[in-house]
Amino acid sequence: MNTVMSNKRIIALYVLPSLFLLLAIIYVPIVLTGYYGLMEWNGIGKPDFIGLDNYKTLMRDSVFWHSTYHSLLFALLSTLCLILYLAVALVLSGKIRGANLLRKIYLLPMLLSSVAIAQLWQKVYHPTNGILNGILEKLGVENTPSWLADPHLVLYAIFIPILWQFAGFYILIYYAALKNIPASLEEAARIDGATSLQVALRIKLPLIAEVLKVTVVLAVVGSLKYFDLIYVMTDGGPNQASEVMASYMYHKAFKEFDFGYGSAIGFFLLVICLAATWVIRRATATKDTIQYS
Repeated sequence: MNTVMSNKRIIALYVLPSLFLLLAIIYVPIVLTGYYGLMEWNGIGKPDFIGLDNYKTLMRDSVFWHSTYHSLLFALLSTLCLILYLAVALVLSGKIRGANLLRKIYLLPMLLSSVAIAQLWQKVYHPTNGILNGILEKLGVENTPSWLADPHLVLYAIFIPILWQFAGFYILIYYAALKNIPASLEEAARIDGATSLQVALRIKLPLIAEVLKVTVVLAVVGSLKYFDLIYVMTDGGPNQASEVMASYMYHKAFKEFDFGYGSAIGFFLLVICLAATWVIRRATATKDTIQYS
């Protein structure tokens, strides 16, 4: 085994396939996106170099900035919901009745595709036959809202399925992190008279701080590039009230066949995701981490 691991040719033989896939799936598309962002191209003919004109148009595009605001709002709401996910994980990691059943239930949305979830919630939000408005009518509400047709409600109506879809993913991460904490630490704190809240705030949360940082990055970046459920439920409507950066990029590239402008939006989205990741890392880094980086 030592002979194999010391042979650079054998190491390269194992690394090259993964490196090739990484280049083909991630880095080459990034480079091509940046390249086509400098072009005027309909996806069929020869691209015409126009420099930074697409990015200049982007800066003046009010629809793009509205979609950016919607993506940032989703990122903020997703980050705040991590508190809820963490609270559920803390409860499930304790000794409560029915914990095994609850751990199975919260994982169910992870088994469904985004398209199935979108179609399910479309039926829930249906203005006349939907379950939600049916409940409101039973409670005496006369003018039930059209959840997906109201520009003031549609963003929040879409966020509820997103919250439901990814709850199991984040709860599972937090649950696993909490279960890795030695039980002796909690027992010692209990002996010293610590309450459940004090144990959670002063022992458990500091010990899973790195996991919390990772989930914040995942929530923010995932929200900024979210697309599929929004596309199926509203396609950015009504009147682009639920448009996000990813859906606007899709509309420009694949519906209006302006691949140059769509690539510029995609590259700008990449820059925003990288900037958000850097800001989160710097904001949550310790002094030792900053010096090391």
